[in-house]
Amino acid sequence: MSYFPQHPGFYSALMLVAGIGIPIMAALNAELGSRLANPAYAAIILFSVGLLASTGYLLLFQGIPASLPPAGIPIHFYLGGLFVLFYVLSITWVAPKFGIGNAVSFVLLGQLLSMATIDHFSLMGANHYPFTLQRLIGLMFMALGVFLVVRK
Repeated sequence: MSYFPQHPGFYSALMLVAGIGIPIMAALNAELGSRLANPAYAAIILFSVGLLASTGYLLLFQGIPASLPPAGIPIHFYLGGLFVLFYVLSITWVAPKFGIGNAVSFVLLGQLLSMATIDHFSLMGANHYPFTLQRLIGLMFMALGVFLVVRK
């Protein structure tokens, strides 16, 4: 049972808020890492808060799971946390030296290139959205935008 609307407008708004949150999280964790003089310690704190919050969300909206995950799920589907860890550690370490805007801009460019590849090849169970001329032009404009934003 879903507690949230199943509508593209809601999805768009939710992802916009998530996107707004990424630089905020990066800035907060970068400053925490600087104050602690330890990016890894800041990452542990971030993930601990996230674990508590996601556990609370699970219990509040879905209850205690009735069973463990099925054994047939390939192990690589559980490794997304390693990418989150790499992002958090790298942004916590780089952002104070390179700037939040610069760091997040290049993260955005990496996300755009990755999403186009994942969608085109339907990797990891993603829906197929082929690489078209329109998408290529959009990616080129986004890349140009990233470089204009970080240019001094």
